Amino acid sequence: SDPDFLREQLIDEYDVDFAILLPRAMLNNLPDPDMASAVAAAYNDWLADTWLDKYNHDGKFKGSLYIATQDPIGAAKEIERWAGHPHFVQVMTDSGARAPFGQRQYYPIYEACEKYGFPLAIHPGTDGMGINHQPTPGHPSRYIEFHTCLSLAFQAHLVSFLTEGVFVKFPNFKIVLVEGGVSWLPPLMWRLDAEYKGLRYEVPWLEKRPSEFLRDHVRLTSQPIERPDNDKYLLTLLEAMDAEHILMFASDYPHWDFDSPRRAFPKLPDELQRRIFFENAKAFYNL
Repeated sequence: SDPDFLREQLIDEYDVDFAILLPRAMLNNLPDPDMASAVAAAYNDWLADTWLDKYNHDGKFKGSLYIATQDPIGAAKEIERWAGHPHFVQVMTDSGARAPFGQRQYYPIYEACEKYGFPLAIHPGTDGMGINHQPTPGHPSRYIEFHTCLSLAFQAHLVSFLTEGVFVKFPNFKIVLVEGGVSWLPPLMWRLDAEYKGLRYEVPWLEKRPSEFLRDHVRLTSQPIERPDNDKYLLTLLEAMDAEHILMFASDYPHWDFDSPRRAFPKLPDELQRRIFFENAKAFYNL
């Protein structure tokens, strides 16, 4: 929409201190890397001009710097171009890709993120489109199938980041998995840690269990939170995933599946509530 309407409908309505904006140019599927990087640069110019500078008198809007991962060198240059801007707080891309994100062709992006202090946010999108692979066995028939399986690409990328040793090579690099669900994280880490016990000779650079990298390097956002009929199961899940330290609230405004800050969660312990809704993001983004 526009900054004034967003303030009225989201910022003022829910007393939001900071809104981290995630633009959706959806470029990872384009076969021409030069075009993808050019559109990303234009998108960043627009976001900075419209949302972060001209209509951001109180500094509530924080931006995500959009890149195209099929052009890692161009992406690194784009990150450098915006380094030092007071309101860009992270780099952003879609989950669609031709290879898992832990692989070394992406290293120029992570090197630039680490150098300039930007985490990398990954948002669902462009999976199975254009030049990208589909994370499921094939193309789904309907949107409900696609939307339910959004987290599959996230799981593959996270395992790739961990096993390829990205966080060992770039010890100050961090990632944010945005809007890909959260309930899959504990069983995935249990499985990966179990595999590590027997196959750690394949990844000698990992001197500790894969799950032990999460608190220092990985954050997840809550939307769309998987809320079962019995709230005690969700509270148990939050404990199992260490939500107190790695989960950050996301609204997904203005999408149809928006999560209201007042209704998305059951009653939480006060400290957990503060950390999910403010403290974790405050520390992670140095707000």
